[in-house]
Amino acid sequence: MRRIIGVALSTLLVLGMLGVGAWQLLGGRLPSRAGAASPQGASSPANLAAVRAVVGSEKKAFFADPDVKAIFARSGISVDVDTAGSREIATSTDLKAYHLAFPSSAPAAERIKRKTETLGVYSPFYSPMAIVSFQPIVDLLERVGVAKKAPAGYWTFDVNAYLKLVAKGTRWDQIPGNTSYPATKTILVTTTDVRRSNSAAMYLAMASYAANGNRIVSSHNETSAVLPAMRRLFLGQGFTESSTEAPFEDYLALGEGKTPILLTYESLFLDRQLRKDGSISKDMVLMYPTPDVLSKHTVLALTKQGAKVGELLSQDPDLQRLAAQYGFRTTNPTTFRDTLTKAQVALPPELMNIVEPPSYEVLESMIAALEKQY
Repeated sequence: MRRIIGVALSTLLVLGMLGVGAWQLLGGRLPSRAGAASPQGASSPANLAAVRAVVGSEKKAFFADPDVKAIFARSGISVDVDTAGSREIATSTDLKAYHLAFPSSAPAAERIKRKTETLGVYSPFYSPMAIVSFQPIVDLLERVGVAKKAPAGYWTFDVNAYLKLVAKGTRWDQIPGNTSYPATKTILVTTTDVRRSNSAAMYLAMASYAANGNRIVSSHNETSAVLPAMRRLFLGQGFTESSTEAPFEDYLALGEGKTPILLTYESLFLDRQLRKDGSISKDMVLMYPTPDVLSKHTVLALTKQGAKVGELLSQDPDLQRLAAQYGFRTTNPTTFRDTLTKAQVALPPELMNIVEPPSYEVLESMIAALEKQY
């Protein structure tokens, strides 16, 4: 009997060690959130063609997902990514080291196309720009005419009304009757560094549109006219991060004291809602700027392998579904809607007041002029 018990205990010990080993092989992670893809039929790692990509930081988690990796492996590909700000990708990254570039906007993609030979351009998903805040802050902004609740129930952020507040140098403690957030700092939207990051460039696009009488800035004279207002928006912030993820993490972790209003991608907020990890609290609010711009995530294939990745991202239904599970709006609207509905996440609105960013030359000239002021 003792020998039987001893053998049984030894067997359990071995099984336990095998379980720990499997856990370590998974990197200490739980299985990926999607469960949409199966690695069945995938090539072994030794047989996969290594594809190098440089992508915006907001897509890092998507490419790290085991299900995404499994889908690429089915086609004999292993995609390794480096991250950089979209303007960095377009202006200072040595693209000779990569098979594809994947910035987060059409203007950045246009700049890459002009300086680099490409074998294909793909736009597999996109995200509207958004303002995230907290309900007490939104209530204050509603009081001064910046935040407004649309008839459909979502919140909007009036960029024209906001620019008027900024022009006056209005502080939070100057809002009449403000007892919920009597901070002495100026009312300013937190952004990333406009010299490096796409999200800040998209903010510049929408703000310059509003400052230009609700018209796309299209000439040197118009650029000169709006620059003083744009300077207040960016230089008044002080230090800014070079990637969008860092300030969004501050928003989640440090609250309104650090980041009362933040420009970000809608996809980052939806991603956290879809995770259901408790990081989005009940008082956190997603607002849509009016006017708004879309961040069009664009793959520029620099080699045949890069083109294959672009095709898969655009056409593979499992990859499209996984992109939706990371909060991106997919080229097939039904995929995006079904994903959010299944997860019981409220569907975001179909936005009407969407404007195009300025041309590549005009947007770059505004960024260059601001860069001289730092």
